[in-house]
Amino acid sequence: MSFSIAIDIGGTFTDCIVEDGQGELHIFKASSTPPDFETGFMNALKLAAEQFGLGLADFLGQTGRIVHGSTVSTNALVERKSARTGFLCNAGHPDILTLREAVRKPVFNWRLDFPDPYVLPADTVEIRGRISARGDVIEPLNEDDVRAAALRLKAQGAEAIGICFLWSIIDGSHERRAREIVHEVWPGVPVTLSHELNPIGREYRRAISTVIDASLLPIVSDYVTKLTGALDAAGFRDELLLANCVGGMMPPGDLIARPIFSVMSGPTLAPVAAQQLTPEPNVIVVDMGGTTFDVSAIRDGHFIVSQEAMIGDDMLGIPKIDVRSVGAGGGSIASIDAGGMLHVGPHSSGARPGPACYGRGGQRPTVTDANVVLGILDPDYFLGGRMKLDRPAAERVIGEIADGLGVSLEEAAYAIYTTSNNVMVGAIEDMTVKEGIDPRDSFMVVGGGATAAHICEIAQELGIGRMMVPRFAAGLSAYGGLISDIRWEEQATALTSSAAFDPARINEAVARLTARGRAFLTEAGVPAERQRFATVYLGRYQYQSWEIEVPFDLPAAGLGADDLERLVAAFHAMHERIYSVKAETDVVEFTTWKVRAIGLAPERPERVIRPAQQGAPAPKAHRRVYVREAGGIIDCPVYGGADLGAGARVTGPAVIEEPTTTIMLLPRWSATADRDGNYRLELH
Repeated sequence: MSFSIAIDIGGTFTDCIVEDGQGELHIFKASSTPPDFETGFMNALKLAAEQFGLGLADFLGQTGRIVHGSTVSTNALVERKSARTGFLCNAGHPDILTLREAVRKPVFNWRLDFPDPYVLPADTVEIRGRISARGDVIEPLNEDDVRAAALRLKAQGAEAIGICFLWSIIDGSHERRAREIVHEVWPGVPVTLSHELNPIGREYRRAISTVIDASLLPIVSDYVTKLTGALDAAGFRDELLLANCVGGMMPPGDLIARPIFSVMSGPTLAPVAAQQLTPEPNVIVVDMGGTTFDVSAIRDGHFIVSQEAMIGDDMLGIPKIDVRSVGAGGGSIASIDAGGMLHVGPHSSGARPGPACYGRGGQRPTVTDANVVLGILDPDYFLGGRMKLDRPAAERVIGEIADGLGVSLEEAAYAIYTTSNNVMVGAIEDMTVKEGIDPRDSFMVVGGGATAAHICEIAQELGIGRMMVPRFAAGLSAYGGLISDIRWEEQATALTSSAAFDPARINEAVARLTARGRAFLTEAGVPAERQRFATVYLGRYQYQSWEIEVPFDLPAAGLGADDLERLVAAFHAMHERIYSVKAETDVVEFTTWKVRAIGLAPERPERVIRPAQQGAPAPKAHRRVYVREAGGIIDCPVYGGADLGAGARVTGPAVIEEPTTTIMLLPRWSATADRDGNYRLELH
């Protein structure tokens, strides 16, 4: 038997999905262990090995591939625990990181305190030397400035250096020479060059991505080194792949070299899974874990890629699959403010101590505690019965909220439940309504261990009447990792326009990027027959400030003058789809060209998980559950997922229990099981 494994580390649980030699999938959950996340990673593997009756060494010896989505870099940025980083810039331009692109949204809020830059002025050093936009050397690089800067930053306690000079995307020689000098006086210090990492024309985005990447180099390198060391010591000798933020996988060495691409890498795998699970073209993907609620989307069959992803007060500076998060998870803490108003989140009880019902010392009321009090969660069947929940502890902490609000225990629990739902509704509206998209036109894929207990009320509020709860909803991102392709993206600036089209310049840039992408896939062990390449350009109308991303098909012989009409038409169509307007008489400028290198994942065998249902499904039990639409506490039927065959239809109010997720069906909702073990929910 051989195994393939995917592991996604969340704030509360570490999800592990194993595909065995027969193509069967198995899910395991272990508690996350911040800050030593590799411990939770190995604990999840031990749990899986025990399930298969193997020692860890034997289990890993039969494992062909492990894929992993990490939160290490994201946590470091959110908690501001990344490495102290120095910033080398051109003389006269020390405020790139301070001024950013100006504060565009609250532009009329004159009381707003301008946030501190990612690298403080004390660690920003100006270097004399200048290259023009044409690549001419206006002023030679002052090498003495670079030496003095490196020694100064070393003395101040910097741990990494980012270098971003003007127009290095045209000629990167000054940046490369500066790196050589830094390593002469300070050997071994991590250095990131902007023109190698993010060769775009926008100075702030190039600079901020450079210093973020540099600040993560020691942290991601340390984590990956520890993880690979632990796997090696345990007997793993095969392929480890790590998730990136563009929806694919990379070998460890490549991610260590460009750690910024690991930011928010785990959640980006959820839409990858959703795309495989449903043929629907427009999909909203939601994932409620222990700490956060993540929202992403698929439009016209394609992932939505954001050019303006934010981390705290700063832009990430690189494109990534658009995933937005709010502090609404099973561990989100409920509280009452001085005015008697109930709040849920954004603070979480995390993995330790966790909700009070976990019995690990938690003393604050959480969403999970509320679900226990409401009867939605069975204390004896959490994680399939492997973890017992403490209902009296949940009642004690929810009782504090009940006393503060002057309501019954169940009403207080429901208030927490529905308040957290409203937070999640707002997150979905931010991704849809505020982007001009009607959520009622979308299908929804539900991920996360806690989401299915809340999703019917959320969907009703949004007017969504169709959705899927996958069999492995609790490990949706891990499942996405298991089926995902190896994926990488290279880009280059090559400015041209419809008024002065230069196909030779574009072809040279695209050929160079394709060669680098092919080298990446070959190094990752992808055979030529499984290598694919997709091309994209960034374009804008002349005098527009911002570009949009437009995919295009590259002819085998490269672009020619006769392809201009096709490129321009594609831009007009995309502009109209995004902004509802187009200007067909305007000049179109093409600024940046991208090549996405894709190594297709091995095909998985098709299997039937559920035989056809025979007769009407029967509940395995009844229990008291609070259902507001049904008038309060009712005697609710509870169905076991293992007892439901393909085609089995359950109508609400009812509870469906799988080992790692619980579906709360409200009145007027039905759930139909399919042959793959997934549930299709519909509102009638």
